[in-house]
This record gives sequence, structure tokens and C-alpha cells, in this order.
Amino acid sequence: MGKTNEIERKVTKFGNSLGISMTDALKKVGLGQGDAVTIDANPVTGEILIKKAKKISLPEGISPDFMDTLTDVMTEYDQTLRGLKDR
Repeated sequence: MGKTNEIERKVTKFGNSLGISMTDALKKVGLGQGDAVTIDANPVTGEILIKKAKKISLPEGISPDFMDTLTDVMTEYDQTLRGLKDR
């Protein structure tokens, strides 16, 4: 695993939101303004993991709106779908 640098920052108010400034850390991993990230917050450990979002290209004829709707349905009916796979 690569070298990590621990940086301490204070939570600050940005408009109506809370946030932290971490420009140097973002530059180190190649992130800039407008780049997409995924955020995983673990309330048990108090850790927040930020990763570069994986870019995917959709097959021809599949719109981003369809994928958003599909994600919503799968999230809402996750347990039902899991139960059906064992039948």
C-alpha cells in the first residue's frame, strides 16, 4: 500500500454547508474542481473515505436517467430481490 499523509483540518462553514479544505490532498491523488468522487461515511469508526469515482460508459440506448431509476428501484427493493434469488 502507498504512503499516506495524515493532515489535520477544522470543519468550516461554506455557505450553508459544512466542509473541510484539503486542496493539497486532492492534488496528490489527481482530483480537481468538477471531478466526481464517492464518499463512504462509517459512523461506527468515525471514518470518512473519499475515492475517485469510477467512470463508466453506458451502452448505446441506455440513458443516465434509466440507470438512476434502476438504482433507485434496486435500493428500495434490495431485500425483496435478495429473497427472490434463493427461490
